[in-house]
Amino acid sequence: MGILQGKNILVTGVLTDGSIAFHIAKIAQEEGANVVLTGFGRALSLTTRIAGRLPQLPPIIELDVTNQEHLDGLAEQVRKHVPHLDGVVHSIGFAPEAALGGNFLNTAWEDVATAVHVSAYSLKSLTMACRPTFKDGASVVGLDFDAQVAWPKYDWMGVAKAALESTSRYLARDLGAENVRINLVAAGPIRTMAAKSIPGFDEFEKVWNERSPLEWDVTDPVPAAKAAVALLSDWFPKTTAEIIHVDGGLHGMGA
Repeated sequence: MGILQGKNILVTGVLTDGSIAFHIAKIAQEEGANVVLTGFGRALSLTTRIAGRLPQLPPIIELDVTNQEHLDGLAEQVRKHVPHLDGVVHSIGFAPEAALGGNFLNTAWEDVATAVHVSAYSLKSLTMACRPTFKDGASVVGLDFDAQVAWPKYDWMGVAKAALESTSRYLARDLGAENVRINLVAAGPIRTMAAKSIPGFDEFEKVWNERSPLEWDVTDPVPAAKAAVALLSDWFPKTTAEIIHVDGGLHGMGA
C-alpha cells in the first residue's frame, strides 16, 4: 500500500516529462493516488500529450489561474472526476521576458504585476478555489526556488518567489484551523521548460556544481518530486508554513 493510497490529488503545471510536476503526478499514482491534472491555453495540448506517459491516464481540467471564471468553476469541475481533494500541487510560475535577465531597474509595473500574479498570488487563488473540495483537511504543496538571496538575472521572478513564500505562510496561518497544510518545496535548479526561459540559467548550474555539499544533478527532478509527494501524504500531519529545501544542501552554506 502506497503512502497516498486512495487520496485524490490535483496537480498543476505538467508540461513535459522532465518537469517536477510530471514526476509528482507519476510518483503520486505509483503511491496509490487518484490524480487530476490541469492545463490551459496552448499548453493544454502539451499537458494532454504528456499525460499519456503517466502510469494511468488522468482526467485534465482547463484552468488558467488568472481567469476568475475558471477559478470559480474549479470545484465543480473537480467533482466530475473525484468526490473531494486531499492534496493540491501548485507548480505555476511565469515572468515576462522584460522582468528577467538583468533588467531589474527598468522593468515596468505591468510586467512585475504579471510575474507576481501568476507566480505568487495564484497560490492563494488556487487554494481558495479548491477549498470547497477539501473534506477533512488537505495538503497544499507549492514549488519554490529559494528567495533568500538575489540570484543573478532572476530579478523580478526572485521577488515573486519571495512573495510566494510569504503567501504560503499567511495561508498556513488562516487555514490551519481547517486542517489545511501549506508547504513549499524549494528545489535546486532543474533543466525544465521553465528554466529554459531564464537568462543565465547556466550560472545557477555553476553555483550548485561548486558549492552544493551533496552532488546535484540538474537533469533529475525526482528528489524534489519525492519531497512533494511526502508532504502530500499523512507522514507530515503537523507540518505547515514550511519550506523543504531539496537543493543538495546549498541553502545552508552561507555566502
